[in-house]
Amino acid sequence: MGISRKMFYRQIGAKVAYYRALNDLDQEQLAKKVHISQSTLSRIEGGRYGDNISIAMLLDIAEGLNIDPSLLMTFSETDREMWQQELE
Repeated sequence: MGISRKMFYRQIGAKVAYYRALNDLDQEQLAKKVHISQSTLSRIEGGRYGDNISIAMLLDIAEGLNIDPSLLMTFSETDREMWQQELE
């Protein structure tokens, strides 16, 4: 089962928001830690940043969250099915 780009970016955004909440950070705090604007982080978390998100930015976000970067880009079959249903 493939994964569409739109779904991929939405899943990344959801994971960023999830791990940010686990770290008890608001968007502004995380944005400052990774040297991006709060609006940019909001677009990433909403899956609206799209093709403009770089590997470097994802690495910075993962570092700001103190997590392995692979956690932001690895999805279970359940994750894929959930997002596929939402996008239909």
